[in-house]
Amino acid sequence: MPRCKYILLDCDNTLCLSEHLAFEACTDLTNEVLEKFGKSERYTVKQLLEDFVGHNFRGMLVGLQQKHEFKMSPEEVDAYVDRELGAVTAKLSEKCEPCPGVLEQLAWAKKEGYPMSVVSTSAKPRVVASIKKHVYSAATSMEKPSSKPDPAIYNFACEKLGVSQKECLTVEDSKSGATAAMRAGIPLIGYVGVYGIEEGKEKMEQMAKILKEQCNAAVIMYDWKEFPDCVKKIESMM
Repeated sequence: MPRCKYILLDCDNTLCLSEHLAFEACTDLTNEVLEKFGKSERYTVKQLLEDFVGHNFRGMLVGLQQKHEFKMSPEEVDAYVDRELGAVTAKLSEKCEPCPGVLEQLAWAKKEGYPMSVVSTSAKPRVVASIKKHVYSAATSMEKPSSKPDPAIYNFACEKLGVSQKECLTVEDSKSGATAAMRAGIPLIGYVGVYGIEEGKEKMEQMAKILKEQCNAAVIMYDWKEFPDCVKKIESMM
């Protein structure tokens, strides 16, 4: 049976419970942007998550401009991205916790000899504040920043690691991240356990269906303790 040559891991709400904390930190900045450009709409943390989960703040600002019909200069975008990174990094450094069971399974993968790398939409300082691993960031690692569902960061990581996409597997929790993996041609474990923790079983099953049917997840993982079996299942398909 072929063996996976690299395990690529999303960070937010896959390795660590960081998504809600990060959106707490950037909601005020989002509403500040809307007020500055004369827009009456305001977001709660929950609304911002529903509209922009899986996007980094630069991608979120692009989406806000499109949705609410206003235009920011590149300099304004850069300034807000810098402010958001500082606020989010501080909050994650203080409060971020790993997803249940993930540390044990990373230890298992290391013991089994699987190389691992984090491939995230988020800026590298934010990811490092969440969990210290080898990191490729769509926001800061590449010459031209991007955001999932663009597969560019996955292709970039594979090139740097010297492996083909089909020789890897990845773990993603969001539709945007899973779509990036699908577009890159990387076998996907869809992790939905975090939805059960934060939003309940109905949302968890809804996301399982989305990741399976829309994003071609090879296997759905409800709990990190299932990780070794998920890896073996994907390897049996290679």
